[in-house]
Amino acid sequence: MRTFLAIALALIVQVTASGQKKETDTEGWVSLFDGHSFEGWKVSEHPGTFTIADGMIVAFGERAHLFYVGPVADHNFKNFEFKAQVMTTPGSNSGIFIHTAYQENDWPKKGYEIQVNNTHTDWRRTGSIYAIQDVKEAPAKDNEWFTQHIIVQGKKITIKINGKTINEYTEPAEGGRLSSGTFALQGHDPKSKVFYKNVMVKVLPD
Repeated sequence: MRTFLAIALALIVQVTASGQKKETDTEGWVSLFDGHSFEGWKVSEHPGTFTIADGMIVAFGERAHLFYVGPVADHNFKNFEFKAQVMTTPGSNSGIFIHTAYQENDWPKKGYEIQVNNTHTDWRRTGSIYAIQDVKEAPAKDNEWFTQHIIVQGKKITIKINGKTINEYTEPAEGGRLSSGTFALQGHDPKSKVFYKNVMVKVLPD
């Protein structure tokens, strides 16, 4: 009887510990996209480039950028973890801008672009810190969902694809583009079609 009670107690402890771990894993993550509207987002240049289908943001059309302008952290992030599920189509190009600001036209001038590109003619592949520290080998495949995870802490940027670190960059003591700002998704050109879903952020302490 004592053996049975010991086993039962051990199982209860395991279940409780598992539940606590799961709660800790998700603690602090906030969704930035509700899956059915662009509430909290603002499009520049060509609004028709971005649409919503089946809970996904679809970037497909003339150059445009979709900026987060919502209430989370007053859309001004310094240290954070950003995560989204992404799917590229063959020959497509996109990007995720960090520490940026709304801009009506042209490519965003503020912050860094974290590249989304597995087979486009531009050789800088997914996970590149565009033209700063580039990735030459695509870490993901077209027509398959992958998780792009961007971490900014101080002067360090870490980029993970499907949980694997593929790029780490630390700015020099002087200069650099890290300050604070919002996020933007890129619509690159009329031949590029890229999907985003489960867009979320975790704010980290300064």
